[in-house]
Amino acid sequence: MSQLSLFVKSGFVKAPLANGIGRYVPQCQRMTLKFCLGWGNSRGVRDFIQHDLIEFVKQNPGTVMYLKPRRHRSPVLVAEYLNGGREWFSLNDMTREEVYKWVDLYRTKAGYPDMHFKNYQHSDIPSIQGYWTPFTNKPADRNMLEFPQNSLNTPLNLKPSTSEIISKLYGEPQEQRSSR
Repeated sequence: MSQLSLFVKSGFVKAPLANGIGRYVPQCQRMTLKFCLGWGNSRGVRDFIQHDLIEFVKQNPGTVMYLKPRRHRSPVLVAEYLNGGREWFSLNDMTREEVYKWVDLYRTKAGYPDMHFKNYQHSDIPSIQGYWTPFTNKPADRNMLEFPQNSLNTPLNLKPSTSEIISKLYGEPQEQRSSR
């Protein structure tokens, strides 16, 4: 058992019922930016509000954005979700770009607390073979080819057919034999 699992709850994946069937419903209902108008640790939040907030709100009409100026307090982002979840995050001494990334991250979350997800399946002896991909058993020399290649339309390990072997033995071209 890892040290992290002692403090993080575990559970199964919970998804909003049929979200995405018909139309997608963003789970973030509203976000509140609390910041100070004068302190320096709110500078990134004020720059985000001045330069990026209008464009962000136009791109995300399903999420309501509230601004709450407070005197002599650290900047905070509060996100409220449709499932009743509420998350609080400090934006203290962050740049404008970092604030934008955190606001975008909390906009895309579902509002469930961070947890270690359980699987419905369990194996005492997990596979050691690794993952299979369509490129697993392909020859490595194909990495250096320039495409399009006509020779790739046929399998590389193809043995000559019986009719090709006979035509080579008797010296008769294959086109003449097929016209008979």
